[in-house]
Parts: sequence; C-alpha cells; structure tokens
Amino acid sequence: MSYNKLLRWTALTGLVFLLFSQQTNAQALFTDDSILQVRIEAPLETLSRERPDDEYLDGSLSYTEADGRMQRFDVRLQTRGRFRRQRSTCPFPPVRLNFKTGDLVGSLLEGQDKLKLVTHCNTRRDKFEQLVMREYLAYRILNSLTDLSFRTRLLHITYVDTENDNESITRYGFVIEDDDDLGKRIGMESLETAKLKYSDVDQAHTNLVTVFQYLIGNTDYSLIRGPADDDCCHNAVPFSDGSLVWPVPYDFDFSGLVDAPYADPAPQFNIRSVRTRVYRGRCSNNDILDETLGAIRAKKEDIYGLVSALPDLDDRSRRQVTQYLDSFFRVAEDEKRIEREFVRECS
Repeated sequence: MSYNKLLRWTALTGLVFLLFSQQTNAQALFTDDSILQVRIEAPLETLSRERPDDEYLDGSLSYTEADGRMQRFDVRLQTRGRFRRQRSTCPFPPVRLNFKTGDLVGSLLEGQDKLKLVTHCNTRRDKFEQLVMREYLAYRILNSLTDLSFRTRLLHITYVDTENDNESITRYGFVIEDDDDLGKRIGMESLETAKLKYSDVDQAHTNLVTVFQYLIGNTDYSLIRGPADDDCCHNAVPFSDGSLVWPVPYDFDFSGLVDAPYADPAPQFNIRSVRTRVYRGRCSNNDILDETLGAIRAKKEDIYGLVSALPDLDDRSRRQVTQYLDSFFRVAEDEKRIEREFVRECS
C-alpha cells in the first residue's frame, strides 16, 4: 500500500471509529438498567407555576459515575408535553432537560443534548410515583419485544428548589432516548409527514405494536395520524428505512397497565375504564397474527421477570400489574379467545 493510500485509509478508519464512538457514547446512558441516583437543583416553584415551554430555567444536575467520580453539570429546564403539562392534571409537570453537549464529554451523559424526563406528576400522593414505575415497565416490555422501541433509564431524583430555601423531595422518574439517537441505533431516520396510509408502514412491526398496545391496554395512539392540526403520528414517531415506515410508540400513561387516575378512555371506543382492552389491529394483518402472538408468548417469562425485578414497585402495584398481564396471556394462549378478542375485533 502506498504512503498516500495509507494516509487515506488511516483517516477513513479514524472517522469511522469517531462516528461509532459518538453513537456508542450517546447510548451509554441507556445501556445500563441500574437506577441512577440524580440531584436536580432548579427554581422549581417557577417551573411549576409558569410552566415555560418556549424558554428555559437555569439549574444543575449531579450524580456519581460508576467509578465514583461526582459529576455536576449545568442544565436548563422547561416543561413539556400537552395533557400532563396542564396544572389541573399534574401539579408537578413533565420536564425537558437541555445540556451543553461539550460539557458532557467523558461522562455517562456524553452524547446527550435534550432529554425528556417523565416525572411523578403529583408530589402529595405516593400513588403517582408508582405510576411512573408502571409506565417505565411498559417501555421495558416493548424493549423486550423489539429493538425498534425507545429505551429508558430509571432515575431516583432528589429535586432541590433553589427558590424555596433549598427545600427538597425525592421521587422516581425516567428519561427517554432521543429520537435521533434511536434513529442512529436502528439505522433509520425520523419522518415528518402529515399522515400515512397503512400500506406505507411495515406490516409485521405494525402488528406487533398494536398487539403490544392491547397487552398494556392502551388505545391513546395512532400509527398513521396525528392529533388535530398536527403531523403524524399520535404518541408514535414514524421512522423510515427509505422504503417503509416503522412507527415507534411512546407515552403509555393512558394505558390500563398504568391506570392513572386522570386517564379517561376515548369516547369512540365505548368503554368505561382504560383497563378494558380494545384491539385496534388491522384485519389485513390477521395472516401474521399467530406469528405475532407467538413472539410475545415466547417472551412471557422475560416480561414477568421485569415486573419481579423492579425495585420499589410496591406490593399493590406489583400484584395489579401481574394480574393485568395474566389476563392478557389467558387470551393469547387460548385459540377461541384469540378468535373472539383479536380476529373478530380487527378493523
């Protein structure tokens, strides 16, 4: 090999290594399932009162690395979301964390920029912290079924209000993998589109998602439409491989598995409780329904293992979640009930 070719080869391999390292580092936060102890110091009173969604408030986030190093980074905070951002729904709103990426090099957070933080919604009622754990479980269940899903990291957060004599509370929350990072991990790009047709989306993935949504008892989504006057999709991000579209769902707080007190079923489904399951799968996918259900049944032990292994899920929540999963598998393991609940109810 000539010297010039060697230089070009060295530069190319170096670039590939750099890009791989950046992608790997961006995922470091989500490759560990252990609970991360975090401290957030910020003007929380203003955050909860004014709920800024176009401006940020200054704060800091600190934690301890696995090697014992204490890390503290400046972070800007704003509220996010729609329903949970309303004061009438959540006295403590969901949050977006915005970091300076250059500050994070060499840390667990390297590669991160903006992170969605799912919070406990209501500080005065312990039940709401359990709802965080139950929604986290929904994400983890989908992770066990497909890599085309948002990864999450459970945090145990001490919030310090810098406006109120540094008053503090400690609650569970979790952060969600960024859209761009998910796209890099699965080799696709997120797609901005007003709407989709079912012929645009991958059949097997769509069927898996709709059966998963039935498993957790969630009807609050659309894989081809967005909310009124908004782009596709409702509680799902469409990713494209250049040929087909793969909608990846998020936001599971309106599911029966979570059973949030503020969650009401959509009126078009004519059900009284979000715990009542409605199958929203396509009849055109019935030819692969057995394959889809078989893939989920094969993960049954792993799914129950996620429930058993989650620390600080209280006995009541663990029992309710387990019983809710039991009711799904009773259907998924019975041919007559599969015919009644899935085949006859498809659309």
